[in-house]
Amino acid sequence: MTVVGLLHPGEMGAAVGAALRERGETVLWASAGRSEATAERARAAGLEDAGDVEELCRRCEILLSICPPHAAVDVARAATGFTGIYVDANAIAPATARTIAGLQARFVDGGIVGPPPWQPGTTRLYLCGDEAEQIAGLFAGTNVEARVLSGEPGAASALKAAYAGWTKGSAALLLTVHELARAEGVEDALLEEWRLSIPELEESLAGAERSTSRKGWRWVGEMDEIARSMAAQDLPTGFHEASAEVFRRAVEES
Repeated sequence: MTVVGLLHPGEMGAAVGAALRERGETVLWASAGRSEATAERARAAGLEDAGDVEELCRRCEILLSICPPHAAVDVARAATGFTGIYVDANAIAPATARTIAGLQARFVDGGIVGPPPWQPGTTRLYLCGDEAEQIAGLFAGTNVEARVLSGEPGAASALKAAYAGWTKGSAALLLTVHELARAEGVEDALLEEWRLSIPELEESLAGAERSTSRKGWRWVGEMDEIARSMAAQDLPTGFHEASAEVFRRAVEES
């Protein structure tokens, strides 16, 4: 049995924690400063409350950070002095992952693709770093399929950035062109043309609207991190800077 700490159990983190609990691992979290909604998710997932982050770090062998992208570095700083394996599984730029690697002596870079893993075959956790194989083994037989990538920390984050750069970036573009049509009074004509020539787009639009209403606040930081990833490779950043603005406006208007 491995004692795993989870920082902080949102929708995705709680599901990952539950997957480890079903495997028989002890999964802890820290309730200090967290909301009642977070506490309810933790209870439903069968997580054990360690109280605060300091006690969490003292008791666990592995720390999983699954939090909003903009908070990833601060969350890692709050765990300074932890001596176990620190796994950052957030949607961050490779450069951000390397910054966190400088804060934690034993670091594994991770990136999650797919929905919260409440059923098998839906969710993959990409990992890289010296102890990535050990973390992959932790998830063997769970609803989370762990895949180890070669390369230094940053590779898993790069894969996640590239993947989400399309999935969420294209959602932002779809929302934007739909808003243009609505503002110009041609929304019905656009939807009819989509039904004739690109029939899958209407459902894609509905999915983008649903997802943005629930998660758009989180995607703002993710788009900022993707833009940072692009800048590091001298690629255009405007696509994802604009996507961040689309999601920011959607949150403000909701």
